[in-house]
Amino acid sequence: MLPSLTRLLPARPLKAGPPLADGEALWPAPQLRLLSFNMQAGMAIQAAHHFFTRGHRHFLPHGRRHEHLQHIGQLITGYDVVGLQEVDGGSLRSGYLHQLAHLAEVAGFGWWFQQLNRDLGHLGQFSNGMLSRLSPISVEAHALPGLRGRGVIATRYGSPKNYLLVLNAHMALSERARLHQFGFLAELVADAPYVVVMGDLNCTKEEWARSALGRRRWSWLGEDMHTYPSWKPVRQIDHILVSDGLRVRHAAALDVVLSDHRPIAVEIELPAGLYVPAPLPLPLPVPS
Repeated sequence: MLPSLTRLLPARPLKAGPPLADGEALWPAPQLRLLSFNMQAGMAIQAAHHFFTRGHRHFLPHGRRHEHLQHIGQLITGYDVVGLQEVDGGSLRSGYLHQLAHLAEVAGFGWWFQQLNRDLGHLGQFSNGMLSRLSPISVEAHALPGLRGRGVIATRYGSPKNYLLVLNAHMALSERARLHQFGFLAELVADAPYVVVMGDLNCTKEEWARSALGRRRWSWLGEDMHTYPSWKPVRQIDHILVSDGLRVRHAAALDVVLSDHRPIAVEIELPAGLYVPAPLPLPLPVPS
């Protein structure tokens, strides 16, 4: 009976992202704006009671889902690199819309990449997603240690020897599981000259400092950038961590309630070799 019913449902959208950069991937300016957001598949959980009154949205579409995605698209438009967690890759609950590809089109991103972490068929395509104005030189998707469903996307910009590594991770709820996951991330970033780690890390500053990643020097962006729950944030579990050698110009947890998490945004200064310097102005002609 079930196979017969699923044949009546629409085909799930199977999409592949745009190609990688051919050669170097240099930014057009030294400033880079990054955003991390757990968008909860666009379910619009915006208050505590919504977990009960809107709980069906975990598996069924809601009437204002396209309007809500438009709001998310407007939010991410002002950034260069966006890491999303809990984005749906096209299932019943999203109305069979590939949310990442849709947001890339709405917000004008030329490159995107989906990591499918939990495939529940028509009931859910639980994914991480990266959006970027510039195609990177490489992208990797890794499953994190522990129970299936948690992963990290690693993108590189610049050149093979001088590059910026950007990780977008969604980590486990269990501190014990996160301990092993931090060890895995530490191995990924070990040789990278410049690193940004962002995502729904589900950890505190103290846990990060005790982990294998804490052995490297990082800029911890503020003590009061609480992100969860979005309607009355009291915990900072979403982070953007910036390694030594990258200067932070601005950082904030945004006062936006579009899911149960608030977005976090950072603007950094890129070192030489990761962007194309602006050409010097031509000298004015000497009057004859």
